[in-house]
Amino acid sequence: MLALVATLLLIDGVRAVELLWLALLLASAAIATVAPPGHRVAQLGRMAEVLITAFAASTLNADAGALLVYLPVPIIGAALSDGRRIAGLFLGAAVALLAVGGAVEGALDERAYLVSAVQWLLIAGVGAFQASLLQRVLARRPDDTPQPYAEATRLLTQLRSVARQLPGATLDPGGLAEHLLDEVRAMVPAVRGAVLSGSGGGRLVVLAQAGVERLDWETALDTESAVADAWATQQPVTSTRSQARSVSGRRDLTSLVVPLIAGVRTVGLIVLESDSAGAYPPSLISRVTAITGPAALRLEAALLFDEVRSLATTEERQRLAREIHDGVAQELVMVGYGIDNAVAALPDATAAEEELRLLRAEVTRVITELRLSLFELRSEVDRYGGLTAAIADYARTVGASAGLRVHLSLDESTARLPAAVEAELLRIAQEAITNARKHAGAENLWVTCAVDPPFAQVEISDDGSGIGENRPDGRYGLAIMAERAERIRGRLEITPRVPNGTTVAVVLGTAPRAR
Repeated sequence: MLALVATLLLIDGVRAVELLWLALLLASAAIATVAPPGHRVAQLGRMAEVLITAFAASTLNADAGALLVYLPVPIIGAALSDGRRIAGLFLGAAVALLAVGGAVEGALDERAYLVSAVQWLLIAGVGAFQASLLQRVLARRPDDTPQPYAEATRLLTQLRSVARQLPGATLDPGGLAEHLLDEVRAMVPAVRGAVLSGSGGGRLVVLAQAGVERLDWETALDTESAVADAWATQQPVTSTRSQARSVSGRRDLTSLVVPLIAGVRTVGLIVLESDSAGAYPPSLISRVTAITGPAALRLEAALLFDEVRSLATTEERQRLAREIHDGVAQELVMVGYGIDNAVAALPDATAAEEELRLLRAEVTRVITELRLSLFELRSEVDRYGGLTAAIADYARTVGASAGLRVHLSLDESTARLPAAVEAELLRIAQEAITNARKHAGAENLWVTCAVDPPFAQVEISDDGSGIGENRPDGRYGLAIMAERAERIRGRLEITPRVPNGTTVAVVLGTAPRAR
């Protein structure tokens, strides 16, 4: 803009007064540009630009338009860096000076001066207004994209409020799946049914089933089945074949698989089967899909809540493990080293040496307990290893540290239980194994795991002293196991083992029939 002003002023020849105004304008522009944005010096520089431009224009009279071209520059700059108020002050100063200067110089009677002044004042005012709007948008942008933790806090707060208003105040995927299945079976004929959800790894998990005690539902997504087709196409699929591997050879059979779609994502499937041909015409399928739409949103919310809860629990366990490892565990190790040094420094003090040796043994025991607790906190069910592998790994580690002979019997199908259910079963097994190690005085530990979704059974037996009235220290652990079993709708069974010891078993679902 300065180059344009210089060109317009000097186009008709070089005059000293025009060079003077151009030099003053260049100096004030340099001050406004070099000074830090928003600094008082920058504001003074822009104010000087406005005053010099307006005063020079009133004195140059006929050439006023050449200088007024520059007037929007400092006013728009003030709106961007200092705000609308400062820009308004600069614009008002320009109006006053152009009016006063024009009156003194007699330029107000000339039409060219008035047109130029009004024109560039309007352009400067509109430009400043647009610049201030842009500045507001830029200033609000960080608030529209909050930090991850702030956004998480907002969403979790909303989730808590919404969860309290839900029917039954539940976000349990299993309970919602059972309710959906009952609702659909009350509307359409179905002797068997199940609700499946995704679990990663190209397989589904059974959230709920009805009509029979147990069925081996198809859970693979890489097979030729109505289940895989419905998941891939997001459309209801009917078939004359059963979607359960344990049901075969029936002629008059119809199966219906309806995907549960939340937005554009498939969150699960509902499978219905009837022992009659043509049981699911398009009219019935439409009635089922009318129910599954809202149900898919509820199920997705429950699954997301389950995942958030699992992540929060895992993170908290890892945090506790780090704190114990970096705090108490390290301090106890240092105490042990100090006792070792004291024992070495007292070779002749027999009584003191014996006391220190007993104290060293106790510190060693506490350190071992802490390390086992750290291992328990960090143990998780690996997505690829499975539940039985996690329980076996924990039993071997605890058995090796406690001198227990561990006997393992593991049987797990390729199908997986829901991640939350696997986590609860692992914690129940850990508590039972810990009780056997700490309280039973056992020599042998038997760990039996059978997982064939939706059935699962985990059994921990020992040959120790059993659970008696003189063992109040284990009661709290038993209560925790009972709460965990109830949370996943399992049965906790604690029985004496013959000839001695205790058996703790948790059973989920119904055992498969022998084939």
